[in-house]
Amino acid sequence: MRSRYKNWVEGLNGDWLISRQRFFGVPFPVWYPLDAEGETDYDHPIVAPEASLPVDPQTDVPPGYDESQRGVPGGFVADPDIMDTWATSSLTPQIAAGWPVREGAPADERLGSDEALFASLFPYDLRPQGHDIIRTWLFATVTRSFFEHGVAPWRHAAISGWILDPDRKKMSKSKGNAETPEDVVKANGADAVRYWAASGRLGTDAAYDTGQMKVGRRLAIKVLNASKFALGFGDVSGDLRTAVTNPLDLSMLSALADVVEKATQGFEGWDYTRSLEVTETFFWTFCDDYLELVKDRAYGGQGDEAAASARAALRLALETLLRLLAPFIPYATEEVWSWFGKGSVHRQSWPTRDELPAGGDAAVLPAVGAALAGVRKVKSEAKVGMRAEVRTMTLVAPAASVERIRAAEADLRASGRISELAYAEGESVEVRDAELVPVEKPATRA
Repeated sequence: MRSRYKNWVEGLNGDWLISRQRFFGVPFPVWYPLDAEGETDYDHPIVAPEASLPVDPQTDVPPGYDESQRGVPGGFVADPDIMDTWATSSLTPQIAAGWPVREGAPADERLGSDEALFASLFPYDLRPQGHDIIRTWLFATVTRSFFEHGVAPWRHAAISGWILDPDRKKMSKSKGNAETPEDVVKANGADAVRYWAASGRLGTDAAYDTGQMKVGRRLAIKVLNASKFALGFGDVSGDLRTAVTNPLDLSMLSALADVVEKATQGFEGWDYTRSLEVTETFFWTFCDDYLELVKDRAYGGQGDEAAASARAALRLALETLLRLLAPFIPYATEEVWSWFGKGSVHRQSWPTRDELPAGGDAAVLPAVGAALAGVRKVKSEAKVGMRAEVRTMTLVAPAASVERIRAAEADLRASGRISELAYAEGESVEVRDAELVPVEKPATRA
């Protein structure tokens, strides 16, 4: 997008014509004298004094004249043109920041004039806008700012694309293919719509996709449900970082620390879509694998110390994930935060790697998760429920994976309901020679 702006500026070969001949608009505060024959003298325009602005030359009169002289020989005539849209819209950063109408003038609420506010806000940090108005709004605003203040009006410009309909055409009211935002939010939920919007990268067009909104809605619901489990063990007090001692817990939090780093880099590089991707990918692994593996231990099935580690890890992960997901599903995360936290999740500091315990092996959770997936596959193929017991099985995996799985064997056994577990080395993780405990079917009546 920078190149599009650069090419436009370097290709300019004429002045910017800022006048338009339209009915509505901001008029030029200019009149022209009429000579004795009633001819307009365009070479000697009468400009309104700055102190009298704003004025409308069609109803106001220039200094030294009265209304009776309008349009008669020896009198004056108003400039009939209005300003180009971009000539006025180019001042939006200054106007929104309370640009003083006159230097040293007192604050004026009617005109938004506030010298102190302007000094603190201008130039802006960011201008968000579409790519179709790079040569108009963006160019005009930058040009006007340099003329008026000698600086760029902002530090960064975030250029978004169009929303495309199913035929890959731009959605617009004039074409009749646009959707009413209120209807979309009502049908899908605000979090789902925001999630879909975040899937479109800066500078690229995005397809209107209700399927993607459904994915966002599913994510929001999963956040609510997973949070209920994570918070279901009462208050977790003390230093949570030191309470985490289990290898599986440390692995999960180590992987989460990597996610925090990548998500932060994504936002700092204006790639919020990447931040969402890495956070969401981890979240589903957290739900599908970690929560299932840690459930027995969190409920106290392996002793108090093991339970304390699980509960501390759950709380640390939840606090971090809510802050990572808050920009994308703000309502679900705010709701969960209100269940246990103070204030708003949107007023909390952004998570950092240092908040999470160090020293964990991030590869433990994927290895144990792959083993759990193998157990699930065996049960699925046998057409039994996931609660079915495994009397004996052999877990085949690379040597490094075997070592990592052994570190969390108790969690794997509890989650998979495995009685006897043997290991063998192989190229990939898979379950062999599994013997399931027969499930007794209820007797049928004759």
